[in-house]
Amino acid sequence: MGNADLRALASIREVAFEEIEGSVVAVDAHNWLYRYLTTTVKWTADEAYTTTDGTEVANLIGIVQGVPKFFEHDLVPVMVFDGTVTDLKADEVAERREKRERAEQRKEAAEERGDAVEAARLEARTQRLTDTIQETTRELLQLLDVPIVEAPAEGEAQCAHMAATGVVDYAGSEDYDTLLFGAPYTLRGLTSKGNPELMDLSATLEELDLDRQALVDVALLCGTDFNEGIHGVGPKTALKEIREHGDLWSVLESRSAEIPNAEAIRELFFDPPVNDDPSFDTDVDPDVSAARTYVVDEWGVDADEVARGFDRIEESCVQTGLDRWA
Repeated sequence: MGNADLRALASIREVAFEEIEGSVVAVDAHNWLYRYLTTTVKWTADEAYTTTDGTEVANLIGIVQGVPKFFEHDLVPVMVFDGTVTDLKADEVAERREKRERAEQRKEAAEERGDAVEAARLEARTQRLTDTIQETTRELLQLLDVPIVEAPAEGEAQCAHMAATGVVDYAGSEDYDTLLFGAPYTLRGLTSKGNPELMDLSATLEELDLDRQALVDVALLCGTDFNEGIHGVGPKTALKEIREHGDLWSVLESRSAEIPNAEAIRELFFDPPVNDDPSFDTDVDPDVSAARTYVVDEWGVDADEVARGFDRIEESCVQTGLDRWA
C-alpha cells in the first residue's frame, strides 16, 4: 500500500541475514534508489555530487553506499525498474508532484532567510528520478554486474510476480504493495541498518483468517496508491467490516459509500501487467575499477564519498568465496 496502514495487519518479523544468505531478491528499484537518493542529498554537501554544468548525480553515491549490503550478506539483488505509470495511479503521481513543488518553494524561502539546515532538509523532499539519474543508475548497476529487469508497469507488481513464480526467492520493497500483488515473501528494511524484516503473505492470511481477495478489499477500504480510502476507516475497522459484510461491495453499500475504479483496482492487484519471462544472470562479477572510474572520473563525484562503498564491494567479493565472485 502507498500508506502504512497494512503494517498493522501484516505478519512481519525480523529475519537474520544468516537465514536468507544465498538468496536472490527482486528489488523495487525506484523505491530502493529514492531512499538512498534523498538520504545522500540530505547529509552530503551538494558539491560532492554536482557536475561542473550543474547536473546532480547523488544517485551514484547512493548506489555505492547501498549495493554493498547485498554483497556482504551473499544476496543477489535484481533491480526492477518501473515502466509506464498505470492510469489508475495518476492522482497519486500528481499529488507527489505537488508535494515536491511545495517543498521546493519552502526550500527557496529557507535559503533566502539563511536557514541552511531547513533548506537541506527540504532539498531531500524535492528529489525526483530525472532522466540523467535513470540513465546513470542503470549504467553504474551494469558495471557492478547487478541484474536489471524493466517492468512494463508497476515495479512492485513485477517483483511480486517474480517471487510468486519462483524466479527469485524474495521481493524487496519498503512499501506494502508487494503483499497485495501476491508476493509470498517480501524483505523490508534493505535500506536500513540492522537486519531486514520478512513480510509473509501466507502467515498474514492465516492470522487474519482471510483470503487474498478479502485482504485486497481491506486495503481498498483503507486506501492504496490507486485510491483514497473511506473516510474514518482504518485497518482494524476495515478488517471488522469485511468480516461482517463479506466483501468490498457489501461494505460500501452498508456505508452508502463508493470507491472510484474499485473493480479495476481490484483486477490490477490480481492481474497486473508484468514480464512473464524476465531474463537475467545471477552470476555476479562486479568490475569495481570501471565502476569507480565511471563515478569519479566521468561524473566528477567526490572520490572520498564513494571510497568506502567501493572498498566494501571489493572486500565482499573476496570474503564470500563463491564462484560468482571469481
